[in-house]
Amino acid sequence: MTTETADPAPADGAAPRAGSHPRHGLDDVIHAPVRFSIVATLSAAEKAEFGFVRDTVEVSDSVLSRQIATLEKAGYVAAIKGYVGKRPRTWLTLTPDGRAAFAAHCRALRAIAGGDA
Repeated sequence: MTTETADPAPADGAAPRAGSHPRHGLDDVIHAPVRFSIVATLSAAEKAEFGFVRDTVEVSDSVLSRQIATLEKAGYVAAIKGYVGKRPRTWLTLTPDGRAAFAAHCRALRAIAGGDA
C-alpha cells in the first residue's frame, strides 16, 4: 500500500515548492485575531464610529488604538476625526486596499479549510 502526497519534497532534500499552500495567501497584518475582528467589522459598513468598533470587538480604547495604528500603517484603515456637536469623534473606514486584502485573506482561509476559494 502506498500513499501519495500532493507536493512531495524533491529527492535531493531541497525544500518543497514555495507558495503552493493556501497559507501563503494569508495577510500577516490582518491575521492577528483582534485586527481580523476589526477589519471584519469594518468590512460590513462604509464607516463605523470608534466606540462601536471597540464595543463590537470587545477591546479597550488603548488596544483598539494600537491595532488601528498598525492597520493604518499598512494602508488598510483610515481614521477620520470630527465632531458631533461639541464632542470629538473618530470614524474608521476600510480603504480599498484594506477591502482587497481582507477579501484575499478570507479566500485563503476558505482554501485552507477546504471550502471554495
